[in-house]
Amino acid sequence: MKELALWQEVQADLQQVEAELLRQVDAPDPVLSQAARHLVQAGGKRLRPAFAILAARCCGAPLERILPLAVALEMIHMATLVHDDVIDASPIRRGRPTVWARWGQELSLHTGDYLFARSLILVATYDDPRIPSVLASVSVKMVQGEIQQMAAAFDLDITLRDYLDRIYRKTALLIAASCELGAIAAGADTATIRHLRYYGRNLGLAFQITDDVLDMVADPEQLGKPIGGDLRQGVITLPAIYALQASPKKQKLIHLLGKRDKTQAEIQEAIQLIKDCGGIKYALDIAEGYLERARKQASYLPPGVARDTLTSLTYYIRTRGF
Repeated sequence: MKELALWQEVQADLQQVEAELLRQVDAPDPVLSQAARHLVQAGGKRLRPAFAILAARCCGAPLERILPLAVALEMIHMATLVHDDVIDASPIRRGRPTVWARWGQELSLHTGDYLFARSLILVATYDDPRIPSVLASVSVKMVQGEIQQMAAAFDLDITLRDYLDRIYRKTALLIAASCELGAIAAGADTATIRHLRYYGRNLGLAFQITDDVLDMVADPEQLGKPIGGDLRQGVITLPAIYALQASPKKQKLIHLLGKRDKTQAEIQEAIQLIKDCGGIKYALDIAEGYLERARKQASYLPPGVARDTLTSLTYYIRTRGF
């Protein structure tokens, strides 16, 4: 399924989100403004605002009610990305130089902080206290997830439970919040809010698992960055967790994954060992289980085009190439 076809239902709304994003990131300082605009113009799937809009659509709310929230959610996501790029010293994201590569560490950190602060101003326009409360809680847990990942670097004893907890905090929480808050802003009932939150949680877990798979198998040009980045940084993801138990060449894999300065050839060798023992298939099967749970939650939502799009997204996540 083509990605553009999926977004057809919310394409016009996402164009308004994009325009508002560019307006909101303008800063009095020209360099800060330029860095923030560079981040916006690098593009992205805009999943989080799309989920908030679709959730609100399920509840019959117009874009005007959801637009500040949709923009705030994307700004929080972008803030985490620019901070991640500093931590990881990433030169490229989505095929373009990162803010860190172009402007350096200090301005990158300030850009991330600025985007996060601007998101708080947008969220403050809502009267419902649940909206800032959920976002504050999610933001704290996301930071905890990043710290978990840093602390677990090159830890080859990581368990499936540890991994799922980490990606829940790192990715699934904000996607779940996007769905939940879209429903809250639309004035939905408690049951609809709950179904949308669980839909987002399950889809978010599957999204990060497939993201971790793509880091090993995607076309680098399509992905917008070199493959094997996780292994290079010592981030042990689900395919590797499985392979460390199942590979007939376990000792070789332990040596490769535990090595802090890997060559590209060593990264490719580790990926091949993971593929050979079924690590990729195992991870995708786990992701499919979460996608099936997301579909079930979507089935409880009011029927309509928005619900159909949320369901279609569960199939896109499984087959996407970037």
